[in-house]
Amino acid sequence: MGFFTDAYDLFCISLVTKLIGRIYYHVEGSDTPGSLPPNVSSAVNGVAFCGTLSGQLFFGWLGDKLGRKKVYCVTLGLMIVCSLASGLSFGRSPAGVMATLCFFRFWLGFGIGGDYPLSATIMSEYANKKTRGTFIAAVFAMQGFGILTGGVVTLLVSGTFRDRFKAPAYSVDPIGSTVPQADYVWRLILMFGAVPAAMTFYSRMRMPETARYTALVAKNAERAAEDMAKVLQVDLFGLFTKSFARRHGLHLLGTTTTWFVLDIAFYSQNLFQKDIFSAVGWIPNAATMNALEELFKIARASTLIALCGTVPGYWFTVALIDVIGRFWIQMMGFFFMTVFMLGLAIPYHHWALPGNHIGFVVMYGLTFFFANFGPNSTTFIVPAEIFPARLRSTCHGISAAAGKAGAIVGSFGFLYAAQNQDKAKADRGYPAGIGVRNSLFVLAACNLLGLLFTLLVPESKGKSLEEMSGEKEEEEEEEMKEKTTLMGKDGDDKEIASISF
Repeated sequence: MGFFTDAYDLFCISLVTKLIGRIYYHVEGSDTPGSLPPNVSSAVNGVAFCGTLSGQLFFGWLGDKLGRKKVYCVTLGLMIVCSLASGLSFGRSPAGVMATLCFFRFWLGFGIGGDYPLSATIMSEYANKKTRGTFIAAVFAMQGFGILTGGVVTLLVSGTFRDRFKAPAYSVDPIGSTVPQADYVWRLILMFGAVPAAMTFYSRMRMPETARYTALVAKNAERAAEDMAKVLQVDLFGLFTKSFARRHGLHLLGTTTTWFVLDIAFYSQNLFQKDIFSAVGWIPNAATMNALEELFKIARASTLIALCGTVPGYWFTVALIDVIGRFWIQMMGFFFMTVFMLGLAIPYHHWALPGNHIGFVVMYGLTFFFANFGPNSTTFIVPAEIFPARLRSTCHGISAAAGKAGAIVGSFGFLYAAQNQDKAKADRGYPAGIGVRNSLFVLAACNLLGLLFTLLVPESKGKSLEEMSGEKEEEEEEEMKEKTTLMGKDGDDKEIASISF
């Protein structure tokens, strides 16, 4: 349920930003409904990712220091509090409301950031090598249900309020098209994220520490306290050492770069799909709808994409990851994401014509399918398998933070880049961009780079965590050193005995 909550909290904001714009940024006499100014929109959409990046680095490091279980509970508590607080954002002015919302969204993201490395590390350390990939993938696949539930909850809440409080279209009555009760809608949607998190809290409190952490990390700390000199003979390399760079430097480069370029494309698609759907005409012009009707249709489109493309992709990974392997699933995913993104971009003007919207939605859904039956799943799984136990959570946190850096680039950059090349046709307050078509070409290039950087990532299918991290070799080397030392001592004893005799 942790990843279910993470996905819900991260993506539900993209569904309600247009509603928030109508409520707080209405411009008297304008032909179009109010919308969030560029700086506010960037902050509302992207601030949680800034928090997530920070949380992944901090809690990833803390999980290797204090243990997985203790930190795991802290992150969940932070998510519960900040989900509720996000929906209770108040202020005397629109700027005050947005500032409060961004503050709590940052700390919500901070808690979510801790969930990434800790969930992956805990699952990898509990599972056996034959089914480890399936086990971790199944946990991560709950992200798909979180995205889907975000759409369903928004449909239910907006549909209920829309039917209860009737309103004309914006073109008929600009003020009356947004009923006062609409302010409760987005708040309820954001606050719902606390429900699944609260349901999970008790089970996390009862969860034991992972055996691998206790045996490989906590044990080393005890030995260090007893006999530092003896421990220093073992090659317990740290993150910033030549030994780590030699053994895992390229691996860390591979996991960080692939996650970075993936999330530029993945989060751009997820956060701004409503804008893309409006650009190709799948969602009607905003002025022809009231505020709650627009929210309902945005949620319906997002739910359809999640149901047909996002969720099935996750579960294909669950079914096949221990059959095909991580490497080939990631290669295949990046390849087909590139193909389908180009399939959207090259004939983009064809898709924008009336009657071609279904084809566009199918192609768009396939990019989500192969993102999730591909790198969006494997970039999460592999860092939890290939690094040593004492650095596993830290390295996963670094890899995930690189991904969230990509998400920040995607959430801030795509918002501006996708604007019309004619400034007169761009959204209010935005400069001219490169257009949706050229933005899709950029995302296709990101996917192609991900394909190339995947060559740096090793295959971990069917191998134990100790084999992948090299800890098994370290143990064997340590045993050999101890045997050699003992043999040397026995020889010295025998020599002394013979002399004494």
